[in-house]
Amino acid sequence: MRILPCILVIMIVQAGHAAAQSPVPDKNKVMDFFQNMQYEEAISYLLTIEKIDSVNLQTLGYLGYAYQQNDDQNNAGKYYQKMLDVDSTHASANLYFSDFYSDDEPAKARRYMSRLITGNPQKAGFYKKMGDLFRRENKKDSAIVYYEQAYRLLPTDSKNGAALADLLIDQKNYDRADSIIGAGLLRDSVSVPYLKLQVKSFYDAAAYQKAVIPGEQLMRLGEGSLNTLTQVVLSYYIMNMYRDCIRVCDYMVAHEMAGENVLYYEAKSYAKLREFDKSNELLKTCLGLAISNTAEYYFHAMGDNYGEMKQFKKAIAHYDTAYYLFKDPLMLYDCGRIQDQYLKNDEAAKKYYSKYLLFAKPQSPDEKKAYEYLRKKYLKEK
Repeated sequence: MRILPCILVIMIVQAGHAAAQSPVPDKNKVMDFFQNMQYEEAISYLLTIEKIDSVNLQTLGYLGYAYQQNDDQNNAGKYYQKMLDVDSTHASANLYFSDFYSDDEPAKARRYMSRLITGNPQKAGFYKKMGDLFRRENKKDSAIVYYEQAYRLLPTDSKNGAALADLLIDQKNYDRADSIIGAGLLRDSVSVPYLKLQVKSFYDAAAYQKAVIPGEQLMRLGEGSLNTLTQVVLSYYIMNMYRDCIRVCDYMVAHEMAGENVLYYEAKSYAKLREFDKSNELLKTCLGLAISNTAEYYFHAMGDNYGEMKQFKKAIAHYDTAYYLFKDPLMLYDCGRIQDQYLKNDEAAKKYYSKYLLFAKPQSPDEKKAYEYLRKKYLKEK
């Protein structure tokens, strides 16, 4: 469950105004409940207060928050909506609904955020959130308007600058993005969000020599991400700096950030250095990551289907693929069986059966019986 302390802070501030009109509820008592996470006790207490005054914004707000923290979003929404019925501009209620709908219904969330901006035109955080909502719908032109305003109001907050710079990079406005990133790094030279964006900006602009500099700084800080460091890997590879490419790949492996694409470029780097054994070992790992072990069942089942359809060559092709990928000797047996029983190709059948006998470790009674039959037939022929 997401905890939104901002909502509670807003309610506490606004509670002072409400308390002048109504002495209930006891704010200290409610805060004790919340501090000790006694949300059910808080709800029971507040419901008795609500019976006395059903439109008291302080009571409704506390109830909404208590239900929210107790993971009862239906009742939380019910009480936050009651707050809006009393005052459609109420900040904590609008903030709740904006956050609640932000992932699944960003257009609906924007209605509530718009009220917050109208009531708080100098609050940069609300413009930033509105920009995020537009970006979730890929409405980048609208998003950048709000990111610009958030950054204008509070340029020292890295969240505002990073959001704006990230979108500017997507729009290939590298000069403006680099200006914002540079200003942020002047204030804080180890700002991880800005360093990541600097890698992204330089990489997207094909300034690979520059891209690796903030990338190296991120690694010295023990920071980074899959996307950012992959761009560093690719930058080194493009510049033919294969040892550095391998070094960054090894860093990513050590920090559990390496996917198959990272290992692939490490393998290619070893190949460029003519260290083919190391390259092949990494490529085998890539194959294992790229192909699920359950794929064997699918290839085998498709082979069975083609066999039933009397499309025997396709059946053999699927059994062959399953064996090549997963090395199950039973696939060789099935290939030999089709060559033997259906295609009447004794030479090809013998080839598959002989290889099966070489690698098979029969487990089931039926497989052991078939193995013994083939062993006696083909090993005897030898």
